[in-house]
Amino acid sequence: MTLEIITPDKKVFSGEATAVTFPGTEGQFQILNNHAALVSTLGKGSIIIEGNGKETFTVDGGVVEVLNNKVLVLAEAIL
Repeated sequence: MTLEIITPDKKVFSGEATAVTFPGTEGQFQILNNHAALVSTLGKGSIIIEGNGKETFTVDGGVVEVLNNKVLVLAEAIL
């Protein structure tokens, strides 16, 4: 799936991922390939991207949208 992480200032990440774990406001959740459509709010915590290796970003809240194997994160800030 394609993942993009965007803040008001810049695009932080753009690339392919096999799994992404998010800090939801109601608890942590994970998105895998072919996930159902979803829109969720994010709390403060770590976004863990798995694909060719593992990358972690710390987000200070935001929104995530999942649709047709495209994941878009609109983050308030990356810490």
